Amino acid sequence: MKIQAAVSRDKQAFPQIEDVDLDEPRANEARVRIIATGICHTDLYCHSGQGMPVPRPIVLGHEGAGIVEQVGAGVRGLAAGDHVVLSGASCGICPSCRAARPTYCRDVMQLAFAGMRTDGSSPLSQGGERIAGAFFAQSSFATYVNVPESTAVKVPADVPLQLLGPLGCGIITGAGSMLEAFKVRPGQSVVIFGVGSVGLAAVMAARIAGASAIVAVDVSAQRLKLAEKLGATATVSSAEDTAAALRVIQPHGFDFSFNTTSAPPVYTVANTCLANEGTAGFVTRPQGDWAPNVGQLLAGGRKMQGILGGSANPQLFIPLMIDYWRQGRFPFDELITEFAFSDLDKAWQACRSGEVIKPVLRISD
Repeated sequence: MKIQAAVSRDKQAFPQIEDVDLDEPRANEARVRIIATGICHTDLYCHSGQGMPVPRPIVLGHEGAGIVEQVGAGVRGLAAGDHVVLSGASCGICPSCRAARPTYCRDVMQLAFAGMRTDGSSPLSQGGERIAGAFFAQSSFATYVNVPESTAVKVPADVPLQLLGPLGCGIITGAGSMLEAFKVRPGQSVVIFGVGSVGLAAVMAARIAGASAIVAVDVSAQRLKLAEKLGATATVSSAEDTAAALRVIQPHGFDFSFNTTSAPPVYTVANTCLANEGTAGFVTRPQGDWAPNVGQLLAGGRKMQGILGGSANPQLFIPLMIDYWRQGRFPFDELITEFAFSDLDKAWQACRSGEVIKPVLRISD
């Protein structure tokens, strides 16, 4: 079928909406009409060539939400009309997948960034030219997508679907890091570096977990104010001496630090601010030369922990986040700014500049 998709090609400031062809869903796939999709910094980095290498041309997008229109012969858990949030793909057979930890699937990087199905094919083409159309197994900057059944998480039909796409990546990463990776307990302390969508989701989840100290660190006074509204017990401007300010708040260090930035100096502070046996979690890598102080880690039994997707199982954790939202305990909708699909250029720039926290492209009604 003919669809529209935002295609990333070389030497473009942002993806361009083009007419492309979508093939028929395979036996294990569902065709989903995309209602809305979030823009993540991973999309920006991959489009610009600064992130993980991806093939060109490619359709990016990995925070999609929509309605199932058709299912392949082997699909059993979905039916036409189901509302779904799309998350990342996994092989389903490796030890991590069998342990219900799909974010650590041994094939996760290939499934995320190769832009193709595992057999090297793509659901998208244009005039006979193959276009990579399986970014994170969804490529949701499009009006329709074909996705593996395991990528689609069924959600209640009475929840505003246009809000839900970011639950599949940015929001689950922040919230899952607190509740699944760290398993924060009541009375523990957390410092969060960078309060964009991932960091603010972490703030809200740390409050749900009962953390007694939730400190937000950012350069933006506006975002720090929102962090306080969403549950931060204190804030620190990264324009000041962050390490000294954190020592005043928590003289013996924090149980957990959570770094959403790629700035090497932040990695240093995120380690040095830890209490004995504390854990420094991070969700991206430093841009530039950096090495941990191994002696400091060793002396206090401190740990560094890489976290993908919040270490959360999307099939279980996305419905949990929706339940918390219904209860008024997880107002992630306050992070979202909607843009029409035709205004993708404006949404792209707003994401890149930090003007908005989580831009969401409204693809259809």
